[in-house]
Amino acid sequence: MRDCSLSTPVSDPPPAPPWRASLDLRFAFDGETTRLASRAHAGPLRVQKALYPEGPRTCHVIVVHPPGGVVGGDQLALDLRLGAGSRVCATTPGAAKWYRAPGRASRQEVRLRVGDGAALEWLPLETIFYDGAGVELEHEVELGEGACYIGAEIMCFGRRAMGERFSHGQIAQRTRIRQGGRLVWHEQGRLGAAGLASPLGLNGRSVCATLLAVGKPLPGAAAAALRGGVPGLAMSQVKSVFVARYLGNDGEAARAAMLRVWQAVRPHLLGLDARAPRIWNT
Repeated sequence: MRDCSLSTPVSDPPPAPPWRASLDLRFAFDGETTRLASRAHAGPLRVQKALYPEGPRTCHVIVVHPPGGVVGGDQLALDLRLGAGSRVCATTPGAAKWYRAPGRASRQEVRLRVGDGAALEWLPLETIFYDGAGVELEHEVELGEGACYIGAEIMCFGRRAMGERFSHGQIAQRTRIRQGGRLVWHEQGRLGAAGLASPLGLNGRSVCATLLAVGKPLPGAAAAALRGGVPGLAMSQVKSVFVARYLGNDGEAARAAMLRVWQAVRPHLLGLDARAPRIWNT
């Protein structure tokens, strides 16, 4: 009979090797239609098809990450290039989840290049950082002459509704926007549990959201209407860059706030009504 008291303890299995995924999309405008001219992917990151819910001028794409979550060491890279005059609205089918990363940081690089007179809307749904996540986010936007850009992000630290707080981990983020070769926006930061609690950070809140719009300045009347109608929202106009920020504790409220801002900004910049993509309601 085997003496179990002398058995060697079973160690945890080694962590799975990280996933590296990339997605490269090219768009072209042929005078009537914005077309997805080429797409290439490696690993679990892709776009299934081009959609035209608003007609041929604006191409909608849904960026899908089939695993549904990112673990320690995973690397994601997205590269979108819009030809002159094209219009693209890119979003995601659900929240992005960044899981605990013991000793291995995860990384995402997004590079968006928007040709002369083109317009890009980058509108992913919420990003949820689980307790213990270690994440590096790089976001680069290059705009040609007369190009427009609207980009939004919603960041949720921990899952407050589940009683989970972001008590340890670290999120590093850098965003840069160039317009006609000139740097018009640069923002970077590193946020951990101490930063969430600090008055110089999130002041105890667990959700923050930002919308950046580059193009014609938003009229004062439109900004005033937003300021009075969306609790927790702060805004500023820095030359060609409009910035709206939300701070709170609820991801759904943050999404509603960003939707209200987008509904005000989009008609002004693009001359289009702002109807939420159907995927957001599924």
